[in-house]
Amino acid sequence: MNADPQEIAKFSELAHRWWDPESEFRPLHQINPLRLDWIETHQRVAGKRVLDVGCGGGILSDAMARRGAHVLGIDLSSKALKVAQLHAMEAATPSVEFREVAVEALAQEGSAQFDMITCMEMLEHVPDPSSIVGACATLVKPGGWLFFSTLNRNAKSFLFAIIGAEHVLKLLPKGTHEYAKFIRPSELAQWCRSSGLELTDTRGMEYNPITRRYWLSGDTSVNYMIACRKPA
Repeated sequence: MNADPQEIAKFSELAHRWWDPESEFRPLHQINPLRLDWIETHQRVAGKRVLDVGCGGGILSDAMARRGAHVLGIDLSSKALKVAQLHAMEAATPSVEFREVAVEALAQEGSAQFDMITCMEMLEHVPDPSSIVGACATLVKPGGWLFFSTLNRNAKSFLFAIIGAEHVLKLLPKGTHEYAKFIRPSELAQWCRSSGLELTDTRGMEYNPITRRYWLSGDTSVNYMIACRKPA
């Protein structure tokens, strides 16, 4: 299985706090509207069959479902998935379901199942991220869209994402990220092309610790997102 048991355990321990906007997951709550709006500049989610890979507690899955998508969120943390399912029940979120399954295993069940696939803040937590990209490419329908987000690997991202976010500003728990697993945009782009995907857009995300505000920009030196499309 393409998963790190320590990574799964790390997020499982925090699962009960996933939907607390003032918890360790505050950054995810803050950036969620930004990344979903960016996704919808490429493809509206309403009426689409969407797969959310590495969905965790379901923050993005829930938001896409509320905009009219039919969402399947998958993850390997049973605790996080239980939190996601409970929240969906309590909030009466329509058209969202969750499964504990690896994306590679889901791809073996059948190809071209989804109109759109999202994989956010997940690639930097697995042993073989290129395998995740390949499975996503198998699962998306011809003409469908895929959206990935991760962290760049350079001195600035080490300073901002680990030293700054985890140790100085304490936006994230210490040990959330491992620098060696960060991914350069060129590497992710190559995996996408090798999987038969067309790279269409790249976008960076920045943060101001004084105003505590996030925004999208052309600066991909730390956090960034990539949009791809599978040729029809």
